[in-house]
Amino acid sequence: MTFGFAPSAATSFTAPAASASRLARVLEPAEWSAAGIPLLRNPRDLVTGLHARHRPRPATAVVAVLDHEERLAASASFTPRPVAADGWEFRNALLAHLRRVVPHDLRRRTPVRTAVLLYCRDGDERWTEEDGAWMWGLRDACTLHGLRCGAYITLTRGGWQVLGEGRGGRSPHSASPPVDLADAATEDHPAPRRASGAAEPLRRTAAR
Repeated sequence: MTFGFAPSAATSFTAPAASASRLARVLEPAEWSAAGIPLLRNPRDLVTGLHARHRPRPATAVVAVLDHEERLAASASFTPRPVAADGWEFRNALLAHLRRVVPHDLRRRTPVRTAVLLYCRDGDERWTEEDGAWMWGLRDACTLHGLRCGAYITLTRGGWQVLGEGRGGRSPHSASPPVDLADAATEDHPAPRRASGAAEPLRRTAAR
């Protein structure tokens, strides 16, 4: 797949040392493609379900955990505080929300659950430095929580795109009106459970 490049919408650090450190926590598209990220069986259903459940607007991140059969086990949405595109900051935010909704799998030799990230943002579908920071953050958060690192999906005005896979669609997009969750649900993606095992659907988790 051929990637385009676009400037990041995030604010830049002014200190050269801070900038260099931040750039070290960004994954380039080629690095992401070479990381062996597992392909999603049905990305359209997953994106539609997460959009209906969390109704993301630009600058909203939705992290979801899939079980070994790629069924949605838990998810959380939040708006990160406005900082420069830094994978370390994004990693910490993702890890905090993962800990709230699903127990870790650090005791397992091999991860059985996969975390995926849907990020709704302004701009077009081209890769940005901010995307690279989210990729770095997702990969590191998965390692620290005992999960397998899964897909990174962007949601823009033009639609959704699984970066590194070349798959996407026009709907939903960042300005799509919310739809009823019952209409978006499928047998492959039932309503997620809380980390405690309660049967009620998981409510959105907002950043403080």
